[in-house]
Amino acid sequence: MEKWRAADRLLKFSSRFASGTKLTCTIINYDHTHPLVSECCFFPIPFYCCKSKQGKYFYSVATTVHRNPLFSIISPDDISYFKTLLGERGVVQDALALDAANTDWMGKYRGSSKLLLQPKNTEEVSQILKYCNSRCLAVVPQGGNTGLVGGSVPVFDEVIINVGLMRNILSFDKVSGVLVCEAGCILENLISFLDDEGFIMPLDLGAKGSCQIGGNVSTNAGGLRLLRYGSLHGSVLGLEAVLANGTVLDMLGTLRKDNTGYDLKHLFIGSEGSLGIVTKVSILTPPKLSSVNIAFLACEDYTSCQKLLLEAKKKLGGILSAFEFLDSDAMSLVLKHLDGVRNPLPPSIHNFYILIETTGSNETFDKENLEAFLLHSVESGLVANGVLAQDINQASSFWHIREGLPEALMKAGAVYKYDLSLPLEKMYDLVEEMRVQIGPAAKVVAYGHLGDGNLHLNISAPAYDDNILAKIEPFVYEWTSKNRGSISAEHGLGLMKAAKIHYSKSPETVQVMASIKKLLDPNGILNPYKVLPSSLLSQN
Repeated sequence: MEKWRAADRLLKFSSRFASGTKLTCTIINYDHTHPLVSECCFFPIPFYCCKSKQGKYFYSVATTVHRNPLFSIISPDDISYFKTLLGERGVVQDALALDAANTDWMGKYRGSSKLLLQPKNTEEVSQILKYCNSRCLAVVPQGGNTGLVGGSVPVFDEVIINVGLMRNILSFDKVSGVLVCEAGCILENLISFLDDEGFIMPLDLGAKGSCQIGGNVSTNAGGLRLLRYGSLHGSVLGLEAVLANGTVLDMLGTLRKDNTGYDLKHLFIGSEGSLGIVTKVSILTPPKLSSVNIAFLACEDYTSCQKLLLEAKKKLGGILSAFEFLDSDAMSLVLKHLDGVRNPLPPSIHNFYILIETTGSNETFDKENLEAFLLHSVESGLVANGVLAQDINQASSFWHIREGLPEALMKAGAVYKYDLSLPLEKMYDLVEEMRVQIGPAAKVVAYGHLGDGNLHLNISAPAYDDNILAKIEPFVYEWTSKNRGSISAEHGLGLMKAAKIHYSKSPETVQVMASIKKLLDPNGILNPYKVLPSSLLSQN
């Protein structure tokens, strides 16, 4: 079961994760047979651990998280209550199932929860949280468990609440394009449903076969269509969420315009389950368009890539749906480590590659428009070479190069991964400065969503090395902060980056966030140790 799960997730999810610093520590009772607690309930645990092939554990920062001693330990009476509420099938204590739920899909994070609950509706979620809040039992909401920053797995012995049984599509309006569904709906199933109706999801992810819409909303997932359709803050029209005390907030509106007071749904989009558990979502979906064209281009310098993006926005306008980039090291890696991949622009390797996708409703016009844009780009010297996909197979092969990069990096050896937002003109400066910083010990590989300023920075090495990591962190975070970037473009903060939020947010802003957390979750039971620094919450 575990091998199938890991392989399934590997194929369906483009992985981007960061390795971290090695930390010498003692892990007590870390064998998944006993809770990580004692009478003092104060054992340290690293931010995350990733066991390398050499059998060593590596950590993102030399910081420890302590189990909150105010949280209760699950008791037989608690188990009895949950079985009465959910039935035997809704209360999971099987060791194999718990081991899978305690571990993120990349094997970076591992908790020691002894209880997984599977509610079937909002009322059951409400009753679970009301009870847990009264008992001060910490909980972690979990959907498809495809995150990369440790946000959906326990840190210690938190109760896991998995909403996977809440998977009903409640309504779909073909006139407005508004879909209303429960949080446990798998993204790929929603995509298939909408495809049959002549619509598409505004969100597309490599993890679509496993991830759930509630988790997508809770993490404000980005993906390949953000350039065209924007973030979920724009697509989500309403949602239903359950607070820590069991209160159900019905914000499940389907209107595009509603200026009646504070728009509270935005607090829950991207809060990673730390303010409430999303149980239902209404989302605006666009009609499916018939004309899709893909071009794969080569540029000789990063300045040309930037100018090409500007020209694409001007000349392709509303039909531009994706603008992805990768550098020469990334292309070489894919060609070396992915079976069946061929260089679309032989025989040489160019410095930069751009994948452009257009989506429209007039096939003849769209293709002519793209061809005219490509011809102008070649004549002006922005593009050194290029090819336009002639059929769906060639288009898929182009996308496979871009989407196959995480797999190629994993096959190449150890990899330190960073997901960053940066001003476009500064984005590749970080890559070049990182190469100087690292030297010959490792390769710096860059790719990402150039259209929306999202860089995926990867440091590839034969093996994990403390000396390499010391050159990466905190340099990468300090550089990003100095250039007013974001240390998390689309993967959230979770456990991995909770203590690093100050690199992207001012102390005053973080303090307001902590105040909101305290207001909505005064006992701090919802996804503790995530998103915000634990030290700040304990003082607030």
